[in-house]
Parts: sequence; structure tokens; C-alpha cells
Amino acid sequence: MTEPANPFSEPDAAGTGSAGEPIVPSQPGPPPPPPPAYSDPSGYPPPGFPPPGPAVAPPGYASADDKTWALIAHFGGAAGMFVGGAALGWVAPLIALVSKGNQSPTVRAHAIAALNFQILWSIVGAIGYITLCLIIGIAILPIAWLMGVIFGIIAGVKANEGQLYKYPASISIVK
Repeated sequence: MTEPANPFSEPDAAGTGSAGEPIVPSQPGPPPPPPPAYSDPSGYPPPGFPPPGPAVAPPGYASADDKTWALIAHFGGAAGMFVGGAALGWVAPLIALVSKGNQSPTVRAHAIAALNFQILWSIVGAIGYITLCLIIGIAILPIAWLMGVIFGIIAGVKANEGQLYKYPASISIVK
């Protein structure tokens, strides 16, 4: 007597079940994976595709020129504090404000934020220079220098992302 075929039995080497009938799956298998995407390590598009267009400013900027001037205001303030020893951080934001502040409200907002912050910490740095002979002056000077450099760089990175950075420990001197 022969045993009835078990549709769930494993196929043997010939692809047949225990009764010798071919086993046909009742469900189709998963679809084949899609072909891999084209990737060129050089960064160029694949042949037949147009080259990328000109760089555009991120959202929040009217033009690439606005972005450039916002970065000048923030990174220039940090560079001025770094090079000028906590006394020249206000120069680059002032240049950005005078150069493009009347033409672009975005540049004006970034330049004023950087200018207010850098003026405050330049004053603190100047007080540190004046009171350098006292212990308190020795402590204030590096703090003012670090504040101007570190937060100027952070604000520049935020400006590069299209955001207006609100400096900590800043007051509105310029409106």
C-alpha cells in the first residue's frame, strides 16, 4: 500500500516529495530584489543624466550672497575674537551690517545678532585687559576670548544651515 503524498514534505534531490510527485509551492516566493542603484565614487551622475545645477542657498536665504554675508558676520566675529585677542570680534559683523544690512533683512538680522554678542564680549575682554593686574582680570580674559570664539563658530554653523542663532549671554546694544 502506498502512502498519500504530503504536500508539506521536503523535496528530495530530484525535487519530488516522499511519494515521487513533484512538489509545487502553493505561494509564490518573494519578488526579486531591485537592481542596485548606480553609485559612482567620483560623485558624478551616471551617463545620460544632466550634471547638477548651480548651488543654491538653503531655505531661509533669498540668495547665496545673503548666506555668504551671514557667514561673514558670524565666522568673522569668531575670527576677530581669535586673532584680536577678545577685542576685534565686532569688526566683521559691523562690516556685514554696513555692507549689506540695508539691502537684505536676513543679513541685517544675522549681523545685528553677531554684532550685539561680539560687542558685549569685546567689552568684557577689554575690562579683562584693563584689570589684567588683578586676579579677576586674568580669569575674565580667557572666558571672554573663549565665549567669542566658540559661540561665533556655533552661530556660523547655524547660519550655514539657514537658521538665526540666538547667542547666549548677549544683550541688545544695536537695534
